[in-house]
Amino acid sequence: MLQGLNEFSGSIITDPSVLKEYSSDFSFIPPVLPALVVRPKNREEIVETVRWAARTKTPLVPLSSGPPRFRGDTIPSRGGSVVVDLSGMKKIVKVTRKNRVALIEPGVTFGELIDALKKEGLRPNMPFLPRSTKSVVASLLEREPVLMPKYHWDISDPLACVEIVFGNGEVFRTGEAAGPGDLEEQWAAGNFQKAPYGPGPMHWHRLIQGAQGTMGIVTWASLRCELLPNLEEPFFVPSRELSKLLELSHWLVRMRLVNECFIVNATILATCASRRWPDDYETLIFDLPPFVLFFNLAAYEYFPEERIDSYLKGVREILKNIGLEAKKALCGISAMDFLKMIQRPSPDPYWKLRMKGACHDIFFITITQKVEKQVFVMYEVLRSFNYPSTELGIYIQPIVQGVNLHCEFNLFYDPNNKKEVEKMKSLSWEAVKVLLEKGAFFSRPYDHTARIIMNRDAAHVAALRKIKAIFDPEGIMNPGKLCF
Repeated sequence: MLQGLNEFSGSIITDPSVLKEYSSDFSFIPPVLPALVVRPKNREEIVETVRWAARTKTPLVPLSSGPPRFRGDTIPSRGGSVVVDLSGMKKIVKVTRKNRVALIEPGVTFGELIDALKKEGLRPNMPFLPRSTKSVVASLLEREPVLMPKYHWDISDPLACVEIVFGNGEVFRTGEAAGPGDLEEQWAAGNFQKAPYGPGPMHWHRLIQGAQGTMGIVTWASLRCELLPNLEEPFFVPSRELSKLLELSHWLVRMRLVNECFIVNATILATCASRRWPDDYETLIFDLPPFVLFFNLAAYEYFPEERIDSYLKGVREILKNIGLEAKKALCGISAMDFLKMIQRPSPDPYWKLRMKGACHDIFFITITQKVEKQVFVMYEVLRSFNYPSTELGIYIQPIVQGVNLHCEFNLFYDPNNKKEVEKMKSLSWEAVKVLLEKGAFFSRPYDHTARIIMNRDAAHVAALRKIKAIFDPEGIMNPGKLCF
């Protein structure tokens, strides 16, 4: 199998102990051992690897994040697959404050990007406490929800442009990066790969996002960044009624008063904020209210104090109308400390592993009018499986200027308890089926439930397969995922 591959593909690993690390994760996908792992160092090695795979009909499984992994999208579906590990490609190619854009390779993690952007007075619009090994490019391609809906204009944000090697071996650049000229020539002309649309009337980046590596391998991506604030004022808003917090988040985002804004339940807040585990958690889980909205007011270079005062007037009026109160600390948790925590990746061990050692996520897009019923239905499913509701994490994130909501349920379990694993697998299957009937839109289907989600739309599946045949005619790119 190595014939013709070891000449150009960077580091090649065949050690069985290393291959085993790539054969499974915390999902319910059955383990499959890859034939080998390739760690390319640049675009040229990726291109040659893809072309070799097309010639030899060898399945490729691309990944760029380090462990722990959770969703099953990087586990080979077929024996004899080659894992293409991009985590070593860590160049931050360009950061431009004037244009608020960064261009990075797929191995760059959030911690590395945050530090680089800070030097230029910038920061990323990032997801909620990603693990320390999470690739920024992978997060962008997976359309993970970001914390600041104020700067989330489109479901694809903050992704701008990408360079991708399709399954047919062709190199393609999307958006403004398509040309004319190479990157250096575009920079010289004042173009910095910020506009995602094109080339032509097509939005090619939408074909690549959410594809789970089934179309090709991204060699770099650009993303839009935000300015670092000069002054920040964060708050907690506790409530026993989710409906009130949903109304509050709607108005805070609609009036463009806040940067970070999201809702979590007591389980998530206690898990993330506990410094001494499990002592702090056991105290907080009983003291915290069922739901908490967190928001942050931010001001920049000009008149920061005046801007914060203006925002506060608007916030107080909204709070008064709804009958809620904002607090700078809650059950001993400082809002400022919590803000600083969520502006970085999760400390190790990853917060989702703290409670029981494993976590299964169920997430979907919804709207304000439906989310309460969907939460209620989830509680009903938990009761039918005798799963404690106090161990369910709930995270609700306004997205796309608050037009939609990302709703996420975190189910914690012991991965070493076979009965508990099987119970969680059945619970997840039932929950997805019930939530689908209640209007949940699973735009990012993973794991063992991906097929039942995809198969509900036969026309969509047929269209995707036609597109797949164009860009990956040999079917080598991560076969077995989604509807492929």
